[in-house]
Amino acid sequence: MGRHVIVGAGQVGAHLAERLTRSGHDVVVVTRSGSGPEGVERVAADAADRDRLTRIAGGADALYNCVNPRYHRWTRDWPPMAASFLGAAEDTGAVLVTLSNLYGYGPVDGPMTEDLPLAATGVKGRVRAAMWRDALAAHRAGRIRMTELRPSDYYGPGSTDQAYLGEDRFVRPLLAGERVRFLSDPAVPHAWTYTPDVAEALAVAGTDERALGRAWHVPTGPAVSPVRVAERLCEIAGAPAPRITTVPRPLFHALGAVSPMLRELRETRYQFDRPYILDSSAFESTFGMAPTPLDDALTAVVAAHRELRPAGN
Repeated sequence: MGRHVIVGAGQVGAHLAERLTRSGHDVVVVTRSGSGPEGVERVAADAADRDRLTRIAGGADALYNCVNPRYHRWTRDWPPMAASFLGAAEDTGAVLVTLSNLYGYGPVDGPMTEDLPLAATGVKGRVRAAMWRDALAAHRAGRIRMTELRPSDYYGPGSTDQAYLGEDRFVRPLLAGERVRFLSDPAVPHAWTYTPDVAEALAVAGTDERALGRAWHVPTGPAVSPVRVAERLCEIAGAPAPRITTVPRPLFHALGAVSPMLRELRETRYQFDRPYILDSSAFESTFGMAPTPLDDALTAVVAAHRELRPAGN
């Protein structure tokens, strides 16, 4: 068994820590506050502090970058953190496993595969593309060993308010019979990646050398519209039929004037204006991992919701 250092304890980092712990690994979770799941070593540190991160990652088999700055701080927060991860990986020899996303591709017609060019013109896409190119260059130069995993938008137990299908934005109001307002057309098919599948794929990538030196798409099911996800969620939970409306584009832009988060979402709205389809067959065939079926995943989401909000509360 190995030693694995996870930076970030959000909706994926916590799942990853639990997954690695179940497999018998020694797990260290690093957050700015020192928080994290039970049963692991928890350390408070700034991910941008290379010396501190190097000391923590000393002797580790893998170092996982699972942090996610607020959207409006990406250009400020990511460069020093990315440099810190590269430095710590070089100094310690730990495999760097980066949890990324699909922004680097920019708008795409048809299914996304890992061989697409990173042609994004938006700020966030360019940030992610630069991080990948720097890590790949370091790997090819023999300075580090690394891999990168790219899921689509998250859903699953514990999904936060940053997730379109998160507990507070989507699950709770729908199961309470309330109206949900979606920021774009909710009838457009979209790829959704189940958070425990993200954790499973990260654990595989951090323990299998076949993952090194390239990017992989996390196993993700067929694209499904938000309306269809809502319908199945409510059917599984025995809740009233969902009511979903679209935020008009003028209102969406107006709200962006007062909300930094909504303002940043303008850049990625293209992902919801056309079918957003992810091809994850490379990872699935190489490592023998299939995405969790939608109904199984939504059953777990409903169970987590009911544990969080018991009947009558």
